[in-house]
Amino acid sequence: MSNPANFKYTASHEWVRSEADGTISIGITQHAQELLGDMVFVENPAVGRKLKAKEECAVVESVKAAADVYAPVSGEVVAVNSELDSAPEAINVDPYAAWMFRMRPDNSADVAALMDAAAYQAVVDSEAH
Repeated sequence: MSNPANFKYTASHEWVRSEADGTISIGITQHAQELLGDMVFVENPAVGRKLKAKEECAVVESVKAAADVYAPVSGEVVAVNSELDSAPEAINVDPYAAWMFRMRPDNSADVAALMDAAAYQAVVDSEAH
Protein backbone atom coordinates (compact mmCIF):
# COMPACT_ATOMS: atom_id res chain seq x y z
CA MET A 1 0.00 0.00 0.00
CA SER A 2 1.38 3.37 -0.95
CA ASN A 3 0.93 6.56 1.01
CA PRO A 4 -2.03 8.58 -0.33
CA ALA A 5 -0.75 11.58 -2.28
CA ASN A 6 -3.50 13.89 -1.00
CA PHE A 7 -2.51 13.37 2.67
CA LYS A 8 0.20 15.09 4.71
CA TYR A 9 2.61 13.22 7.01
CA THR A 10 4.83 13.65 10.05
CA ALA A 11 8.25 12.18 10.81
CA SER A 12 6.62 10.40 13.78
CA HIS A 13 4.42 8.42 11.33
CA GLU A 14 1.05 10.16 11.61
CA TRP A 15 -1.02 10.92 8.52
CA VAL A 16 -3.21 14.00 8.16
CA ARG A 17 -6.20 14.34 5.84
CA SER A 18 -7.84 17.73 5.34
CA GLU A 19 -11.65 17.60 5.54
CA ALA A 20 -14.15 19.83 3.72
CA ASP A 21 -15.22 21.52 6.98
CA GLY A 22 -11.70 22.78 7.76
CA THR A 23 -10.89 20.04 10.27
CA ILE A 24 -8.19 17.43 9.83
CA SER A 25 -8.35 13.70 10.45
CA ILE A 26 -5.31 11.99 11.99
CA GLY A 27 -4.21 8.37 12.02
CA ILE A 28 -1.06 6.29 11.90
CA THR A 29 0.61 5.35 8.63
CA GLN A 30 0.90 1.99 6.94
CA HIS A 31 4.57 1.92 7.93
CA ALA A 32 3.74 2.52 11.60
CA GLN A 33 1.09 -0.20 11.77
CA GLU A 34 3.44 -2.67 10.01
CA LEU A 35 6.11 -2.00 12.63
CA LEU A 36 3.64 -2.38 15.50
CA GLY A 37 1.72 -5.42 14.29
CA ASP A 38 -1.78 -6.46 15.35
CA MET A 39 -3.55 -3.60 17.13
CA VAL A 40 -5.29 -4.46 20.40
CA PHE A 41 -6.11 -1.04 21.93
CA VAL A 42 -6.44 2.62 20.96
CA GLU A 43 -6.60 5.48 23.44
CA ASN A 44 -7.67 8.75 21.83
CA PRO A 45 -7.49 12.27 23.27
CA ALA A 46 -10.65 13.74 24.80
CA VAL A 47 -12.90 15.86 22.60
CA GLY A 48 -12.31 19.51 23.47
CA ARG A 49 -8.65 18.96 24.43
CA LYS A 50 -6.30 21.65 23.16
CA LEU A 51 -3.13 20.19 21.68
CA LYS A 52 0.22 21.67 20.80
CA ALA A 53 2.12 20.48 17.73
CA LYS A 54 4.20 17.36 18.48
CA GLU A 55 2.45 16.82 21.84
CA GLU A 56 1.83 13.20 22.86
CA CYS A 57 -1.94 12.89 22.72
CA ALA A 58 -2.94 9.29 21.99
CA VAL A 59 -1.67 5.73 22.35
CA VAL A 60 -1.91 2.69 20.11
CA GLU A 61 -1.13 -0.72 21.57
CA SER A 62 -0.33 -3.82 19.60
CA VAL A 63 0.64 -7.35 20.50
CA LYS A 64 4.28 -6.17 20.21
CA ALA A 65 4.37 -2.71 21.79
CA ALA A 66 2.62 0.49 22.76
CA ALA A 67 3.37 3.67 20.85
CA ASP A 68 2.54 7.30 21.41
CA VAL A 69 0.68 9.26 18.76
CA TYR A 70 1.57 12.94 18.42
CA ALA A 71 -0.50 15.94 17.41
CA PRO A 72 0.69 16.96 13.93
CA VAL A 73 -0.23 20.62 14.51
CA SER A 74 -1.68 22.76 17.29
CA GLY A 75 -5.44 22.84 17.61
CA GLU A 76 -8.51 21.42 19.35
CA VAL A 77 -9.78 17.84 19.22
CA VAL A 78 -13.30 17.94 17.76
CA ALA A 79 -14.06 14.21 17.32
CA VAL A 80 -12.70 10.74 18.03
CA ASN A 81 -13.29 7.52 16.13
CA SER A 82 -15.11 5.52 18.82
CA GLU A 83 -15.34 2.51 16.48
CA LEU A 84 -11.67 1.86 17.30
CA ASP A 85 -12.64 1.22 20.95
CA SER A 86 -14.13 -2.13 19.98
CA ALA A 87 -12.25 -2.71 16.71
CA PRO A 88 -8.65 -1.41 16.95
CA GLU A 89 -7.68 -3.94 14.29
CA ALA A 90 -9.35 -1.66 11.72
CA ILE A 91 -6.00 0.18 11.70
CA ASN A 92 -4.31 -3.00 10.44
CA VAL A 93 -6.96 -3.54 7.75
CA ASP A 94 -6.68 -0.03 6.29
CA PRO A 95 -4.67 2.52 8.28
CA TYR A 96 -5.67 5.32 5.90
CA ALA A 97 -9.39 4.73 6.44
CA ALA A 98 -9.17 4.12 10.22
CA TRP A 99 -8.77 7.69 11.39
CA MET A 100 -8.19 8.10 15.13
CA PHE A 101 -9.24 11.68 15.89
CA ARG A 102 -10.13 14.96 14.24
CA MET A 103 -8.80 18.39 15.07
CA ARG A 104 -9.58 21.96 14.15
CA PRO A 105 -6.09 23.36 13.50
CA ASP A 106 -5.16 26.73 15.00
CA ASN A 107 -3.45 27.63 11.72
CA SER A 108 -4.13 25.89 8.40
CA ALA A 109 -0.69 26.94 7.15
CA ASP A 110 0.79 24.52 9.71
CA VAL A 111 -1.02 21.66 7.97
CA ALA A 112 0.24 22.78 4.56
CA ALA A 113 3.80 22.78 5.93
CA LEU A 114 3.71 19.06 6.84
CA MET A 115 5.47 16.51 4.61
CA ASP A 116 3.92 15.33 1.38
CA ALA A 117 3.82 11.63 0.45
CA ALA A 118 7.19 11.70 -1.35
CA ALA A 119 8.98 13.40 1.54
CA TYR A 120 7.43 10.97 4.02
CA GLN A 121 8.47 7.99 1.88
CA ALA A 122 12.04 9.31 1.95
CA VAL A 123 11.89 9.31 5.77
CA VAL A 124 10.61 5.71 5.78
CA ASP A 125 13.29 4.64 3.30
CA SER A 126 16.03 6.26 5.37
CA GLU A 127 14.87 4.38 8.49
CA ALA A 128 15.09 1.05 6.68
CA HIS A 129 18.87 1.36 6.26
